[in-house]
Amino acid sequence: MNALEMIYGTPAGKFVAKKMGLNEPPKLRRGRTMPTGPVVLGELDGGGIARETLSLLGITPGQPLLDVADNRTKDEKGRAQPPRYQQKPGAIVIDATGVREITQLEGIRQLLRPIMRGLEPSGRVILLATDASEVEGLEAKAVAQGIDGINRTVGKELRAGSTSNLVFVKGGATAQDLASTMSFLLEGRSAFVSGQAWRVGPAKVQHEVSPRPFEGKVVVVTGAARGIGAAIARTFARDGAEVVAVDIPQAGDALAKVANEIKGSALQLDITAEDAGEKIAKHVARVLGAEKKIWAIVHNAGITRDRMLANLDEKLWGSVLDVNLAAEMRINDYLLNNDVPGGLADEARIVGIASTSGVAGNKGQTNYAASKAGVMGLVWAMRDELADQPITTNAVAPGFIETEMTGAIPFLQREIFRRTNSLSQGGNPVDVAETLAYLCDPASGGVDGQVIRVCGQNLVGA
Repeated sequence: MNALEMIYGTPAGKFVAKKMGLNEPPKLRRGRTMPTGPVVLGELDGGGIARETLSLLGITPGQPLLDVADNRTKDEKGRAQPPRYQQKPGAIVIDATGVREITQLEGIRQLLRPIMRGLEPSGRVILLATDASEVEGLEAKAVAQGIDGINRTVGKELRAGSTSNLVFVKGGATAQDLASTMSFLLEGRSAFVSGQAWRVGPAKVQHEVSPRPFEGKVVVVTGAARGIGAAIARTFARDGAEVVAVDIPQAGDALAKVANEIKGSALQLDITAEDAGEKIAKHVARVLGAEKKIWAIVHNAGITRDRMLANLDEKLWGSVLDVNLAAEMRINDYLLNNDVPGGLADEARIVGIASTSGVAGNKGQTNYAASKAGVMGLVWAMRDELADQPITTNAVAPGFIETEMTGAIPFLQREIFRRTNSLSQGGNPVDVAETLAYLCDPASGGVDGQVIRVCGQNLVGA
């Protein structure tokens, strides 16, 4: 039973929640599940890539808006009502990749207005726009950023667990490059990702979207013994990966349990060891075979040592930075610079865990915020350093996620954290795992140097 079920799934919990004035949060659609209603496509002048992308996914856009004559429908006060859909859409995809002028933003308003109260629960709004770096002129660049403002506001106005996200399309990107991202955003895998914007460019090597994208591929997950790490291991295993679950020796029993459950292998390892990267590669070669290479490494291991800065000593400062950032850099450095059995594959995916604390800071977490902002900086720097290789590097930045650690926070404070996002609840570990799996998908080669927040559009750093 998760935290929401504990509060709202029992008579006592419902009674307490009602007394405190807390409405039950919407139930989110999760997993590899599509909307039940039609996927509606809105194409503005100059668009076209969205239709092609949906076609690659086998999706035929559903019923468009009813005739504009519906605008003559009046409410009880005589006010004109917006057009309605014949059937509640499960999602709307708006292709605004050709929008360059301020006046063209009106087209987005017209498409979105009837959707705001017309989407099915856990519906999706997906906007496509051309990245500002790819357009000419001040107005066109300003308009591109204006679309992001629309996206973020729509995410806050949607109801019943629906989300809005924006994908900026970079020059040269094709429908094949966008297919993995479109699939992720439509499916329940993106349940706790809302109000976000990221960029997709041309992949150096293209792959088709698959329901089991990691079949026969090796994925290394650090900090895999419990919580988010265990969910990551399970999600990659579900999608076909041979998972190497890594954690400290003190977590050996829990680590072995996770590895056995997913039919993976366990590696007890302190990732701060100078030779941690070498030990990971040797384990892969020894246990899985000398011909095996690491398709993806997920740097999930992390610690907190929270203190107000006035009380933060050198030891607590250094330990967090070493585990959360420096160890990741050392492991990457070894794997990227040593072509050894069990090392990185040619198209490897490297992903890290940032945090909304790294985006906006957080009282009492100077060391943690520094480490997580550092992960973001590392992703951006590695994107440039590896620009001539088909290796991608990305990160997720979780917000409030329901784990054993957050479960120790006092109830009232915990409920405040849950409620300060557009979905009015904490995320689940699987929400982080699903986003990481999307970033590591072979078909996501056009997603590089991106940090995606998995926070339900948390107000912190929004």
